[in-house]
Amino acid sequence: MIKAVLTIDDIASNNTPAIVDYLNEKGIKCVMFAWGAMVESHYDAALYALKNGIIVGNHSYSHPNFSKLSLDECIEEIEKNEQILNELYEKAGVVRKYRPFRFPYGDKGGANKDALQRYLAEKGFDKLSDSHIPYEWWKEKGLDKDIDTFWTFDLAEYNIRKGSGFTADDVLKRIYDTSPSEGASILAPDGGHIILLHAHDETEELVPGYYKQFLDILLENGVTFTEPKFTGKE
Repeated sequence: MIKAVLTIDDIASNNTPAIVDYLNEKGIKCVMFAWGAMVESHYDAALYALKNGIIVGNHSYSHPNFSKLSLDECIEEIEKNEQILNELYEKAGVVRKYRPFRFPYGDKGGANKDALQRYLAEKGFDKLSDSHIPYEWWKEKGLDKDIDTFWTFDLAEYNIRKGSGFTADDVLKRIYDTSPSEGASILAPDGGHIILLHAHDETEELVPGYYKQFLDILLENGVTFTEPKFTGKE
């Protein structure tokens, strides 16, 4: 069995409600990481996600590279989005049980990495459980200790853009690649994953229903999506 937790970055977007409907139709529980400025511009879509069972985590306010910011600027990015998310949960009438965080681009802050991990721990952010991940490299990189949510497999569908030369076929190649240069093969037997997908209207324009296409292929090839759990709250 291939066990995976699905995470979706960069909500909210115009296609967020359709993604939520698809996930609920398939019985897939996931964490969506919210980009604060996008929540402000697509507020109803973010509310729809919360009201329909999605755990919404913090993905910073303006989606910068944290290694290019000072520690104070990093914290400001996180806390500004925290305020938006607290208000979003309150308006949705949903109790905010979990507070996961993901760094934009997986950029953990460069020289400020350790300080940011301490900050996340001290402020009570929740670590997505990774007990199902079997890979030695996950521990070697210290990802089993970090509070923020990283991933083992990136679909990379965000690269599908006009003029990029990257297509849906390239995503399929990633899915079927048995020896990826980064992360772990998604279809290898007995795997355990945190999968990264994005809610991008730009991708939707070029490949309508891209999330259905790629997730259906994973389901058809034996990937079982499990409910997100959080360390200490399982």
